Amino acid sequence: MNAPADLPARTARVVRDTAETKIAVDLDLDGSGRAELATGVPFLDHMLDQLARHGMVDLVVRAEGDLHIDAHHTVEDIGITLGQAFRAAVGDKKGIARYGHAYVPLDEALSRVVIDLSGRPGLEFHVPFTRAMIGTFDVDLAREFFQGFVNHAQATLHVDNLRGTNAHHQAETVFKAFARALRMAVARDARAGAGIPSTKGTL
Repeated sequence: MNAPADLPARTARVVRDTAETKIAVDLDLDGSGRAELATGVPFLDHMLDQLARHGMVDLVVRAEGDLHIDAHHTVEDIGITLGQAFRAAVGDKKGIARYGHAYVPLDEALSRVVIDLSGRPGLEFHVPFTRAMIGTFDVDLAREFFQGFVNHAQATLHVDNLRGTNAHHQAETVFKAFARALRMAVARDARAGAGIPSTKGTL
């Protein structure tokens, strides 16, 4: 736990066990970027490592899924479980920034991600991948991951790949920008004190 001594730890552990997948996620929002990942989907491990490193969260993901069919259920359910963990770890959202945004380049690729921890799930995903597969990873599953995340984190998320010709670079800029936007959104805002960042008084 890396939260300041006078502040509560923002951690969560979520386990999802279905006929299709068995997933466990441990999350510390005030981490150092440490990741322990074993999803069975190597490219997703690579992307989740970006999320931990650039989001400065500690993240452990263990997953067993029906990969003999394909990776769809595993990737989607990891998004769901991670969303549940973020929602639990951020708690009542008192004193956080709430909004986050980031632009991240990688060589020719550039992506923008904007997030609002609004309490309302919504996804705008505009990533024109230049090929259907990155190694053995079906690029359609990137959207499924983020849809699962926003539905259960109850966040509004806009993901735009602004340019790119290399699909790996496109995906990596998306996940890095997502990490940086999340890091901004969950940051404690000293000027806000313990207030809820909403005129409604709740999120």
